[in-house]
Amino acid sequence: METMAENTSQILLVIPLYNHGATVRRVVEKALAAGWPVLVVDDGSSDSGLANLAGMACATLRLEVNQGKGAAVLAGARWAVEHGYARIIIVDADDQLDPGEAHLLAAAAAGQEQALVIGARCMDRSNAPGASLFGRSFSNFWVHLETGRELPDTQSGFRLYPVKELLQLVTDCRRYDFEVEVLSRAAWAGLPILSVPVSVHYPPGGERVSHFHQFRDNLRLTCLHTRLVSRALLPWPHQRLVERSPAEVLAARRETLSLLHPGNFVKYLCREHSSALQLAVAAWLGVFFGALPLLFCHTAAILYVCHRLHLNKVTAVTASQLCMPPVVPVLCIQLGYFLRSGSFLTEFTWDTLVLQAHQRLWEWLLGSLLLGPMLGLLVGALVYFPIKRLRAMRPSVCEIPGQG
Repeated sequence: METMAENTSQILLVIPLYNHGATVRRVVEKALAAGWPVLVVDDGSSDSGLANLAGMACATLRLEVNQGKGAAVLAGARWAVEHGYARIIIVDADDQLDPGEAHLLAAAAAGQEQALVIGARCMDRSNAPGASLFGRSFSNFWVHLETGRELPDTQSGFRLYPVKELLQLVTDCRRYDFEVEVLSRAAWAGLPILSVPVSVHYPPGGERVSHFHQFRDNLRLTCLHTRLVSRALLPWPHQRLVERSPAEVLAARRETLSLLHPGNFVKYLCREHSSALQLAVAAWLGVFFGALPLLFCHTAAILYVCHRLHLNKVTAVTASQLCMPPVVPVLCIQLGYFLRSGSFLTEFTWDTLVLQAHQRLWEWLLGSLLLGPMLGLLVGALVYFPIKRLRAMRPSVCEIPGQG
């Protein structure tokens, strides 16, 4: 078993700093007390936070212009390479996370040098703001959609990164959105992504200092997920940094062979990606695609998109059957006709149905783009709420290893 001294000789603890001068000294003190070598990366702070670290046994690096947390993390990674560290642990400077628990992340990555480890914050309504809980769940959902990975806390700032692989990943974002993008890119690259529970402390609202801008940063995240989902839908391969081991390839082959049995295959299709939210989104997608004028290829399109976005195929295809002719297509055509002419189509003749078929298809498309999403929301809600209610939801237990 590795000792703390051996761990800290290979891992650097990096603290990105931006205008948290009042708390950064406490964070550094805790990190040093736990035996970690520390680097504080000041991302263009204006509150002279580094001055509060005078006399402390930690290294510092200052970016003269604020570039964002992602830029600070990458700067810390490059500094780590130059000074012989193979991995870095990131912990925020706001004193909400305890650097003393960094050993939990290091222990989780023992024997897996290319693993990325997330410190999953133990959050519930008793100790965390509602906005933070919603943001985490929302982010978790999108990362699952993009990668198929079930990660409990995709917004945590407490992480262990393998430095070489982190710097090899091609990422576009450099602010808060970096933390989400790097997870999706790492998953696509084949890196192991692990999670370990950690504690979190949220000070009272009046004492909390956050630089997350609700509109600007949420807009960045929206644009990011739009790009990542679009990339996930494309058929060409992702950047790959880690190839599967022979044992993993053999296990995958065995699983594939087991699915050749019809019973196993049906069970697999029904169980995959089957949380209440995932099933509801699959139902929405099935209805939306079912309403579109994708003549003779609805099912193929639904199966492809569900495969790429890790959604339940059975639910999506089943929901799409609600849009079978004639009811939904007629409603879409009537809606599209109304949008074009301001009235409904009442004349059904050879001319209107056959000779003007191209116009009816255009109206079907217009109408489906409005009716499909709304009908999908209704069906998705009818799937989500009963499943959410009927499934026995066990209390969330988040136990920190070594603490009780």
